[in-house]
Amino acid sequence: MSYGKYKYELTKKEKESKKKQKVISVKEIRLTPNIEEHDLGVKAKNASKFLEDGDRVKVVVRFRGREIGYSDIGQKVLMKFAELTSEKSTIEKMPKIEGRNMIMFLNPKN
Repeated sequence: MSYGKYKYELTKKEKESKKKQKVISVKEIRLTPNIEEHDLGVKAKNASKFLEDGDRVKVVVRFRGREIGYSDIGQKVLMKFAELTSEKSTIEKMPKIEGRNMIMFLNPKN
């Protein structure tokens, strides 16, 4: 077998393996600690669509001003959000504060 034919076979195998793999992207959903019930439901519905497509979802609660003092409210919002999407998701990373944001990751259920 010549070297050129060998290289051709390698590139062909590479292309074939790339064709079969699924690229998982991360979609972000932003919330505030004082979000209303209906608005939370709408955001959860959008997240469910993302999870059905096989994407990971990053849920972020942004605190502005003095809201940072009430981080427990932000955590309740995130847990409520996880409960609303529990049929299609599992919590990958529990809520954690990073700066002025509280972040949680959700994975699609298989």
